[in-house]
Amino acid sequence: MARDALKTLAENPNSLFGFFDTISGGAFSNATIFAMSITPYINSSIILQLLTVAVPALERLAKEGEEGRKKIAQYTRYGTVVLAFIQASGLYAALQGSVQNPGILSFITITATFTAGTAFLMWLGEQITEKGIGNGISLLIFTGIVSGGSNAINWLYSFMKGLNFSFWSVVGAVALVALAVLIIAFVVIINEGERRIPVQYAKRVQGRKMYGGQSTHIPLKVCLAGVMPIIFAMSILSFPPTIATLFSVNPQPGTFWYGFMQLFQQDSWFYGIIYFLLIIFFTYFYTSIQFNPVEMANNMKNNGGFIPGIRPGRPTSDYISKILSKVTLIGAFALGIIALLPIVLGAVLNANIGIGGTSILILVSVALETVKQLESQMLMRHYKGFLQ
Repeated sequence: MARDALKTLAENPNSLFGFFDTISGGAFSNATIFAMSITPYINSSIILQLLTVAVPALERLAKEGEEGRKKIAQYTRYGTVVLAFIQASGLYAALQGSVQNPGILSFITITATFTAGTAFLMWLGEQITEKGIGNGISLLIFTGIVSGGSNAINWLYSFMKGLNFSFWSVVGAVALVALAVLIIAFVVIINEGERRIPVQYAKRVQGRKMYGGQSTHIPLKVCLAGVMPIIFAMSILSFPPTIATLFSVNPQPGTFWYGFMQLFQQDSWFYGIIYFLLIIFFTYFYTSIQFNPVEMANNMKNNGGFIPGIRPGRPTSDYISKILSKVTLIGAFALGIIALLPIVLGAVLNANIGIGGTSILILVSVALETVKQLESQMLMRHYKGFLQ
C-alpha cells in the first residue's frame, strides 16, 4: 500500500520526509492529496529570493514596486508547479514498489494528484492573504504543525500512564510543560529582540517648507534570518539519510557506510556539532542577503541622515556592519540552542519529541505576525468609525 510506504518514509526523523510530515500535519504519512503540503511553494519562494540577489534583471524587477512584486509572485507560482511535479515524481519513484500496476498511467495519476493538491493549497493560501488576516501560506503551515502537536500530548499521557499516574509522573509532566512554556518565551524574546541604531536627519528647506530635523532609528532584529538557517542546515544534514531511504540502502554493522550513516543520526555528537555550526554559517549568509549596510548608508546619506558621532558614507556602513555582526552572532547562537534543545531533550527522555526547533520558531513567528495583523485591522476599523 502507498500509505504504508509513505508512513515508513516519514518514520525516519533524520530525513526530509519526517519534516514534510510535520509541516503537512500528518498528511504525508497518510498519503492524502495534500501529502506534499506547501513545501514546493516554500522552496520556490526561497529560490526566487536568492535569484533576486544574484540576477540583475530580477533585482530590478523587485525594485519596481507593486507591479514588480506581482511578476515575481507569478514566477513563484510557476516554480511551485514545476517543483511540485519534480517532488511528486520522486515520491512516485519511492512508491513504485507499492503501486499495484506501475506504468505511465499510474505515474500521471499520482504525480498529477500530488501536484494538484499543492497547487490548491497555494491558491487557498493566496486567497487567505488577500481576503483574510495574516499570511495565508504561513497560516496553512501553522495549522499543519498544530494539528500534529497531538503526538506530543499522546506521548505525555503515555508517560504518565506508564508510571501509573504517580506523584512523580505528575511532577515530571508539569516540569515538561513548564519547560515548553519557557522555550516558547525564549523564542518570543529572540524573535522580537532588536538593536536600535539612532539616526538623525538634518533640516533642509525646499521652497517654503522645511523638511528633516527628525530623530528615528534603524531596527536590527536579533533573528533577522528567521527560520531559514535551521531549514538549510537540516536539509543538508538530512540529505544522506533521505537518499538511503529512497534507495533502500541498509549497510551492515561494521562497514564503512554503516559508520558513515550513524554520524547523521540525531543522537550522535557529530550531528549536533555540524548542525550547530551550519546554523551559525547560514544565519550570517542569509542575513547578508537580507540586509545591505552599504545600501542603507547610501540611502541615509542621500536623504540627509546620519548616525550621531559617525561620519556619513563608508564609516556609517562599517559601523552598521559591526553592529549587525554582533547582533547576528547572538541570533545565530540562539537559533542553534532552539534547534538543538528538542534533540537533546529527546535523547535524555529517550523519546521522539513531536515538535522540533523549526516548528516552534514557525509557530511563534506566525502567531505574533497574526496578532499584529489583527491589531492593525482593529485600529483601522476604530479610526474609520471615529472619522465617520
